Amino acid sequence: MGDQPPGAEAPRRFLFLDASARPDGNSARLARLAAESSLPAGAEQHWLRLDEHPLPPFRDLRHTGDGTYPEPAGHERTLLDATLAATDLVFVAPLYWYALPTSAKLYLDYWSAWFRVPGVEFREGMRGGTIWGVTALATDDSNAEPLIGTLRLTADYMGMRWGGVLLGHGTRPGDVLGDERAVIAAKSFFAG
Repeated sequence: MGDQPPGAEAPRRFLFLDASARPDGNSARLARLAAESSLPAGAEQHWLRLDEHPLPPFRDLRHTGDGTYPEPAGHERTLLDATLAATDLVFVAPLYWYALPTSAKLYLDYWSAWFRVPGVEFREGMRGGTIWGVTALATDDSNAEPLIGTLRLTADYMGMRWGGVLLGHGTRPGDVLGDERAVIAAKSFFAG
């Protein structure tokens, strides 16, 4: 984490991974409100829309040759570098069919490859970080359990902390900002 004076903490680096199928959707609006209101002092933030960094379909090469994966390039390299540079990963992911959007699930599938890229030491680089979720949905909160479970179990598997999920309700663009409960929760979400 670089050279720090004794007792000084490195600033936290939040990577917001927007997995929405539309720009500036309800999940992104809620995440931006939370970032503006509750990120720790001095925290850095970086935003990536996964649709602007498309990945090809994931191929499982674990049982091919020596089981290693090639050095990432292009969008995959961008996502890997941004992921390893972050202390906190925020999945900005609307609920699609009770689960993560395709782009977020595909990004997580690539983690399996990054475990096996020589010299990357992906698991070690992620250990101790935090995973968060910000999700907009149109239905009952309980319908988000599969999405929440995926993120929480990913954090557990990786030796990361689970920061929790911020849920908001809305369907049309901007609806979530009318969800008073979500707006109030956003204002302290990252502070906890």
